[in-house]
Amino acid sequence: MNLALLKEFFAGFLRNRHLGRHFKRLALLETLPQSEFGRTLPPQLTQHLVKAARLNIDELLKSLQSHSDGLSEPQADLVRRRVGYNEVEHEKPLHWRVHLWQCYRNPFNLLLTLLAIVSFLTHDMKATTVISTMIVLSTLLRFWQEAKSNKAADALKAMVSNTATVSRRDVTEDAAEVFEQFYGAKIQAKSARREEVPIKLLVPGDLLILSAGDMIPADCRVLSAKDLFVSQAAMTGESLPVEKFAAQRDASTINPLELDNILFMGTNVVSGAATAVVLSTGNRTYFGALASRVTATDRAPTSFQTGVNKVSWVLIRFMLIMAPLVLFINGFTKHDWMEALLFAMSIAVGLTPEMLPMIVTSTLAKGAVFLSRKKVIVKRLDAIQNFGAMDVLCTDKTGTLTQDKIFLARHVDVWGEEADEVLEMAYLNSYYQTGLKNLLDVAVLEHADVHRELNPARNYRKVDEIPFDFNRRRMSVVVSEREDHHELITKGAVEEVLSVCTHVRHGEGVEPLSQVLLDRIRQVTGDLNEEGLRVVAVAAKEMPPRRENYGIADESGLTLIGYVAFLDPPKESTAPALEALAAHGVAVKVLTGDNELVTAKICREVGLEQRGVLMGGEIERMNDAELAKAVEDNNVFAKLTPAHKERIVRMLKGNGHVVGFMGDGINDAPALRAADIGISVDTAVDIAKEAADIILLEKSLMVLEEGVLEGRRTFANMLKYIKLTASSNFGNVFSVLVASAFIPFLPMLPMHLLVQNLLYDISQIAVPFDLVDDEMLTKPLTWQPAEIGRFMLYFGPLSSVFDIITFLMMWFVFGANSPEHQTLFQSGWFVMGLLTQTLIVHMIRTPKLPFIQSRAAMPLIVMTGIIMAVGIFLPMGPLAHYFKLQALPPLYFALTALIVVGYMALTQAVKGYYARRFGWN
Repeated sequence: MNLALLKEFFAGFLRNRHLGRHFKRLALLETLPQSEFGRTLPPQLTQHLVKAARLNIDELLKSLQSHSDGLSEPQADLVRRRVGYNEVEHEKPLHWRVHLWQCYRNPFNLLLTLLAIVSFLTHDMKATTVISTMIVLSTLLRFWQEAKSNKAADALKAMVSNTATVSRRDVTEDAAEVFEQFYGAKIQAKSARREEVPIKLLVPGDLLILSAGDMIPADCRVLSAKDLFVSQAAMTGESLPVEKFAAQRDASTINPLELDNILFMGTNVVSGAATAVVLSTGNRTYFGALASRVTATDRAPTSFQTGVNKVSWVLIRFMLIMAPLVLFINGFTKHDWMEALLFAMSIAVGLTPEMLPMIVTSTLAKGAVFLSRKKVIVKRLDAIQNFGAMDVLCTDKTGTLTQDKIFLARHVDVWGEEADEVLEMAYLNSYYQTGLKNLLDVAVLEHADVHRELNPARNYRKVDEIPFDFNRRRMSVVVSEREDHHELITKGAVEEVLSVCTHVRHGEGVEPLSQVLLDRIRQVTGDLNEEGLRVVAVAAKEMPPRRENYGIADESGLTLIGYVAFLDPPKESTAPALEALAAHGVAVKVLTGDNELVTAKICREVGLEQRGVLMGGEIERMNDAELAKAVEDNNVFAKLTPAHKERIVRMLKGNGHVVGFMGDGINDAPALRAADIGISVDTAVDIAKEAADIILLEKSLMVLEEGVLEGRRTFANMLKYIKLTASSNFGNVFSVLVASAFIPFLPMLPMHLLVQNLLYDISQIAVPFDLVDDEMLTKPLTWQPAEIGRFMLYFGPLSSVFDIITFLMMWFVFGANSPEHQTLFQSGWFVMGLLTQTLIVHMIRTPKLPFIQSRAAMPLIVMTGIIMAVGIFLPMGPLAHYFKLQALPPLYFALTALIVVGYMALTQAVKGYYARRFGWN
């Protein structure tokens, strides 16, 4: 070996610090072909997936420039620079210019722009300035708030990170290969290691280690598999998982979704284990190709967005009817059609709820930020409204009603007597399990004394493993204590383990499994269940040491050894949380795969009254009509499969409920997707977090109650703004129609209407921060367009009554009854209109007596006071001439105070009548 060359090589390696640069220095980068499968797009995608399935493993790894132990970090960096991050670009943020344009291009701003253009052409520069200011403020406020909201939502979503387990070559392995290639000598390299890597950092050629519960993060080719079952429902709609293998069995298969050894991004591992190599990432995956087609068009609006849009268009249609009426009445009575057009357009602008998008967005964003402080991550802002509308919460039992900590309480033989052998067998099973270890396995492995006694590292050798799946509900390991035999140890649900047993252990002997013994077994396990214990059966059989590979077929002819029983005590917070949810109109239903006896015991302990228990087997025999009725009559559902949970959720939704589902397991993913609002936890498996809309950082129902209340506060404030805008607009238009018909001049100039509308809109910015009465949080809130229309018809005309009184006051008391005195008239109505419009917020925001029984939040009070002060200052201050206003006499303010008090008194009286007759949402 040339020592000088060796020193020069590693000196260069250390100087560059990045293996890729050293490769480039050695002119190796130019010889690296691009991945054959990393840069393909449809229609080539299908062909390359098929080709990848048919290649042998060595050829495949060579084409990907990968190795049997994966890529090194520098290699992965090089590939990532070329192909980009493993992200599907369906949620790519908008460029700020595009976002700004979208904030501007709404019907309301277009109306304002048209009005500004007309004002400019008629040389009314003051009106042009005011209108332009309104456009800029409306657009920028929405742009700023939405950008802030999106940033907050992105920050919250970033807290939920999914990772994948990859095999990473050590850098010295690459160096060793290069050194051997150039100098013909070998150097010692470290072995590969396993790493948790964020999914977005995966690249073609990465070697993945997959087990039950993992989401497939990219399109992959299976290299080795052990009882690997994958759910492809997201891709194919298949309800049952499909088994995947390392080799493609049928070489003639050309449909990628039917390939035996190809895994697709977005699917998930149901059971088993595998190693796989990444073929393509991001938009180059099959899922990415589908997503890019979907995102080529605008996303369909959610039901929440549809509700907001319906309300907006109701008000716009109202404006399209009323504005022409104002135009024609003023045109015919005043004979100045240009002035009438400007006034009608001002009315149109005043009627449009231009602040509605900003109010909705800021309210949802405020809710998301509040929930983040309560350890609730909102992945989708619109989900907050569903939180408030939820009236049925379906939840798993384990870890939600009960503690996350499982204790091993008993280990007994078939006759219910304490037996150490049962614990030893269960320990070996859990110790050698490589799949997803659940809480029961953790509880078993906590017995350090058993570990010391067995010393499995010295006394046992693992031969093989038969992983858990949800159909068998058991798992097995095969160990060798002495090389003269193998021992298969099975642990799982009692019924499923019994189904493969033919004998039972009795002391030192073995007896055939008879009906008498079956009755005894059911009595013992039933007694344990009645104590609130979860029972797991343990069975075993000895086998000759003739082979190293075992499968499900070997789980037969077993001998039942006994049971390990676990205690999962209820959380201290569960009972008060259930009571609080019930008080807020949310019915809790328990959906569990556990047996009905344990579930009933827990329900009794947490104070959840059982209104019937429905078993999974009974659900299988029901048609949809029968199940739709059964889900209403029962609130505990036991022995469920994932399909049962999903079906129950769909039936509840079909019955008109807004359904939430809380779960964290693989088997909860279908129900999480089916629910109106899927709720998971940060410790959940990847596929559950991916399916959820809300993620809890604290697995507690008390946190849910906080979320429900905040969702209702959020929705209540949105409804509050809509009702205020609708009723105020209706009253204003009615008043304008009356004034236009009988007054020989415009009751207000277009600029007055615009300034008044601008000031009112600014006051409404504080609505999202308003308080909500506790009484309004006791039941779910939903969109009710009819209720909004009725509210508008009841409260809109009230303001018109006092507007007409103001007209009479200005006409008869202050003599503003001719065009020469129209400025005084307009100033009087400008101030009165703004005062009543801003004060009515405090009247309508609550069914109670405002300022006394229910007080608004301080931001809303302060904003109301500021806007009222500005409204009075404009005609009384030095800017009056600029706005074509004039100072008002002192008597005006005394009479105005009386009118305002009368308006508030009448509104309170009508409000009481309305609440008694229709309720107050």
